[in-house]
Amino acid sequence: MPTLITSLTNPHVKQAVKLRQRSHRDELGLLLIEGYREVKRALDNGFFPEELYFAPELYQGTNEPALIARCAERGVILFECASGVFQKMSYRDRPDGLLAVARQPRLALATLEVPTPALVIVAEAIEKPGNLGTILRSADAAGVHAVLVSDRCTDIYNPNVVRASIGTLFSLPVVEAPTEETLAWLQARDIQLVAAMPAAESLYTEVDLTRPTAIVVGTEQYGLSEAWQQAAHVQVRIPMLGQADSLNVASAATILLYEAQRQRGFKATRAS
Repeated sequence: MPTLITSLTNPHVKQAVKLRQRSHRDELGLLLIEGYREVKRALDNGFFPEELYFAPELYQGTNEPALIARCAERGVILFECASGVFQKMSYRDRPDGLLAVARQPRLALATLEVPTPALVIVAEAIEKPGNLGTILRSADAAGVHAVLVSDRCTDIYNPNVVRASIGTLFSLPVVEAPTEETLAWLQARDIQLVAAMPAAESLYTEVDLTRPTAIVVGTEQYGLSEAWQQAAHVQVRIPMLGQADSLNVASAATILLYEAQRQRGFKATRAS
């Protein structure tokens, strides 16, 4: 049976609120997953939380009880919350009554395996959680084999990354590693590095992306670091026909990933 929480000072409520802080998440190795779609996507990919908080008064559909039952079957600790209590824990403007606390799905680069021809994306020093989450969402949609986060600025377990990814953080391998380690892993597998650079000479449509490929995108403010620029086998640009001199990094990543899949015939590259 779920435990009922009606007090704003309940220690579980306080911990959930503290998990918005990166330092607290890293200390405990936990993350927050809020929202029906996000929690469901985690469950659908075999990622079950340790705790699930729910507030029936805030539900926006009729499928929530079935999701809660799935968690109960797997031994997830359940807490039913008064709406005011849940709203204190929530980090959304319009909470839908579901919030999970789960272990961070940390993956090691050394154990990552990708098929041939691999298609991966490297995201270097992405500052904004919304951009990183959108890159994950696009990577999932484009059937990417893995997302490599190099020299992170934004914590991939930030609640807003989970939200912007719509839970696709749990649907594909996402690995954090330093630039040097990431480069060594890619080079050992003979994966070509395609760097997105606004000043590059080659158009993104002119490069063969059917071979094992890593598309590398970087911070909007500073672009890719010297290490990635020098390591790239080819630099490509997306033509800018208006006054703007660059695209949002997540938009650029999406265009490049779909060009790779266009060249590959839009064939499913991994189980969805």
